[in-house]
Amino acid sequence: MSQTGVEGVKNVVLVHGGFVDGSGWQGVYDALTKNGYKVSVVQNPTTSLADDVAVTRRMLAAQEGPAILVGHSYGGVVITEAGNDPKVAGLVYIAAFAPDTGESVSSLIKNPAPGAPVPPILPPQEGFLFLDRTKFRASFAADVSADVAAFMADSQVPWGVQALDGAVSKPAWKSKPSWYLVSTEDRMIPPDAQRAMSKRAGSTVVEVAGSHSVYVSQPKAVADLIVKAAIAVAMAAR
Repeated sequence: MSQTGVEGVKNVVLVHGGFVDGSGWQGVYDALTKNGYKVSVVQNPTTSLADDVAVTRRMLAAQEGPAILVGHSYGGVVITEAGNDPKVAGLVYIAAFAPDTGESVSSLIKNPAPGAPVPPILPPQEGFLFLDRTKFRASFAADVSADVAAFMADSQVPWGVQALDGAVSKPAWKSKPSWYLVSTEDRMIPPDAQRAMSKRAGSTVVEVAGSHSVYVSQPKAVADLIVKAAIAVAMAAR
């Protein structure tokens, strides 16, 4: 990694997705902070899109100067809406949903392609979803160590049905530059769906052989893309 981008955009804000919290970003956080970036991790409650966007915007308000806004999985929906904040200089999607106007997670997963893996989501309990613990690693974290995957499965954050139904009003990728990491072994969001969304958004794309938890298993690859985004935004601003 190069430190060139630190002079221009030194702030990175990381947004987690459904079923997990922000602790999975630690490897990415470590890689970026060692390279001189100021990294903030949003702990969005995943209760509703509006709530999660509000929490993310509060984190953006605390930044001194422009930021790269990064989202994993459902976090991509959050950054697509929150990314309209004037402090956001660029968006980075990590195996994430990148909705268009009026789209939500619910609408994007409504008609899966034939043969696509079906995430082992249990029936909702009081408006919240969990993944089947016994199938968590295979679907969500196949390239993560068994111990870490077991911890992730047993520390799941309930994902609100309201959050899945939250529709984007104004996609930030239409006005901000974006980057996208496609995880080619993903069994939660099919790689072809990731490719389609990233193409539609006009994102700069890299592909990495990894599971849906590529941000946990391959933090360097994820951090490298974030650094590329920060450098590109800084160079474009000059």
